[in-house]
Amino acid sequence: MVEHAFARAWNTVAAQAPDNVAVVCGDRRLTYGELHERATRLANCFHAHGLEPGDKVAIELVNGPEYLEVFYAALLAGCVPVNVNYRYVGEELAYLLDNSDARALVFHDDFAPTVAEAINALSPERRPALLLRVDHVADQTAVPGEQAYEDAIAAATSTAPAHEPIGDDLIFIYTGGTTGAPKAVMWRNADLYRALWQMARPGTEPPDVADTLARGRRAATVLPACPLMHGTGLFIALSTLSGGGKVVLIDSQRLDAERTWHEVEREEVQALTIVGDAFARPLLDVLDGQRDAFDLSRLRAITSSGVTWSPECKRALMAHLPGVTMIDSLGASEGVMTRNVAKSGSDVAAASFALSERIAVIADDGTLVSPGDDRVGLLGVTGPIPVGYYKDQAKTDATFRTVNGVRYSIPGDYATVGTDATITLLGRGSACINTGGEKVYPEEVELLLRSHPAVADCVVLGVPDERWGEMVVAVVELRAPVGETDLHDHCRRATAGYKVPKRFLMVESLHRSPAGKADYRALRAVAAQQLEQTH
Repeated sequence: MVEHAFARAWNTVAAQAPDNVAVVCGDRRLTYGELHERATRLANCFHAHGLEPGDKVAIELVNGPEYLEVFYAALLAGCVPVNVNYRYVGEELAYLLDNSDARALVFHDDFAPTVAEAINALSPERRPALLLRVDHVADQTAVPGEQAYEDAIAAATSTAPAHEPIGDDLIFIYTGGTTGAPKAVMWRNADLYRALWQMARPGTEPPDVADTLARGRRAATVLPACPLMHGTGLFIALSTLSGGGKVVLIDSQRLDAERTWHEVEREEVQALTIVGDAFARPLLDVLDGQRDAFDLSRLRAITSSGVTWSPECKRALMAHLPGVTMIDSLGASEGVMTRNVAKSGSDVAAASFALSERIAVIADDGTLVSPGDDRVGLLGVTGPIPVGYYKDQAKTDATFRTVNGVRYSIPGDYATVGTDATITLLGRGSACINTGGEKVYPEEVELLLRSHPAVADCVVLGVPDERWGEMVVAVVELRAPVGETDLHDHCRRATAGYKVPKRFLMVESLHRSPAGKADYRALRAVAAQQLEQTH
């Protein structure tokens, strides 16, 4: 079996099709040849500053060519690219730099104050040896020891680095989950490469990109509307470049829905990647208001992962985009699993997934849940999966487990299996609410609540309660006025009484992250405050 490596594939595309466009961001366009040269120079810069194969390169950047340049350069140097959530405050960034053993940090000018705070919080021996600043603006916060990114690239040589990219080279994906400190998921290049290919083509192996290009074929033009700092956006970009396709980026810290549709039209984007309703609804609102303003005829698919994508949103998007396939991807940083496809004319329901040779549901006693046996278990995926968590053997042992001689990644999603072998997702165990002895899985209730026409978005969570242990509460962002009684009745008509939120707390915005994630800690504080005021 060929040991695939991302940088090796990208080198091949640069050699065979150097003039093909690789990355577009606003007015900036990089061909594969240009991307290769800049990444090569940056890799040599890393080596010139003492970085060696296996050293970690942290990336604190918004979506833009620089993100992929740094990622590519790290792999060319044999180093490990490390994603950084650019919403972190100084203390959180200091933790990640220390935990990852980062030897280099590349950061955008906007984050200089946070970087300065983090660097000052670290002891001298734990600080990165190289700090590169992108888009430096005069009179902004200075970071001790920083260098200008473009100057560093210009000063470095363009000779090929000594390291040859291999399948064993690691990639770190830091994931915060819902509890505890962020942990780095360690992926081998070869495993992630294969897993991303097999997401859409189970049971097959990735082709040699040289053969693909020789046949005159290349990957699609894609636009990750979500940040590259999270797996959903990064994974589609890696896959696209590995097939010689074009990645279109928008250098904004938050979704700009109107600009997204303009870029889809301008660059003739074929696949748009989003994160559930948090992205789909704003995009839909723009189409509702000005559908005729965009030529979206080249768009073929919208792919979502990470957050629930409701049937209502899918149907509404299909009405505007009748030829576009809607794809739900099932997976996490800890394991790329499978996907569900919905097309115009089909019955659009909540996404369902099926048992397979790679996908299983594992009960508490360690046995596999069979179709229709009514047990709740944890979703697991086998095949190409991560090595484990960096510097956390206990969490590695808990998440990556062997069942019946097969090693599974079990990120923590609860599920049941129907008589037809269909998997019903219930949500993350860490977010599960125990109310009066009954378990409530928030995603199930959120999906129901979002089907109300007045609800723009919602998060369901448990708050401490003397009577119930935890009380089910919904924090709701509205698109039209509605009362708690109406929302209660809407839920009660479709689900058991113990699952229905006992309170519906209205907020102007849920303030989701750029990746569409909810800040559960902040929302619990909001809920506690509102409940206290109404007592």
